[in-house]
Amino acid sequence: MIVGIEGDVTFKGPNVVHLNVRGIIYEIFVSLQTYAALNEPTTRLHTSHIIREDAQLLYGFKELGEKVLFTRLIKISGVGPKVAMAICSTFTTAQFAAVIASNDIAGLKKVPGIGPKSAGRILVELNGFDAELVGSSSSSSSAASDATLALESLGFKKESIASALASCQSHDTASLVKEALKKLQTL
Repeated sequence: MIVGIEGDVTFKGPNVVHLNVRGIIYEIFVSLQTYAALNEPTTRLHTSHIIREDAQLLYGFKELGEKVLFTRLIKISGVGPKVAMAICSTFTTAQFAAVIASNDIAGLKKVPGIGPKSAGRILVELNGFDAELVGSSSSSSSAASDATLALESLGFKKESIASALASCQSHDTASLVKEALKKLQTL
């Protein structure tokens, strides 16, 4: 099982990257989040190696939290790697944790390939997974969880907080709280 790969980027497309690892070039499918984060000529990706009857596929992620999300999503009945990658491309791990926390079916239906029935099933299957996602994600997710706690202490409801934080662009706790407070005033 290949769980990580490091090499030189020889080709970079919105959904696929070719990495040259000592003369062997691997094709790795990536989300738009990972694609945007690939700025260096040499990179390291966390990978999920999927072996099917007709193919062996590698899915790569710059952030470990994104790989954790992908791995959990493909375990859900009816969610394959393509739909899981579409979710990873649409949401950051922090945004998806907010979608789970607020049980936002409408937000999840924005992902290509997901209808209301699938969105409901995914949210039921992932109930409580938002805490694990926040824990496995980068520091921006811990900032989001700190911001959530701060806004809850101010009396805002979890659902409102989650939807406000999902649309925030800041990465540190203080800026997230300020930005979310502005959004919460308009709700």
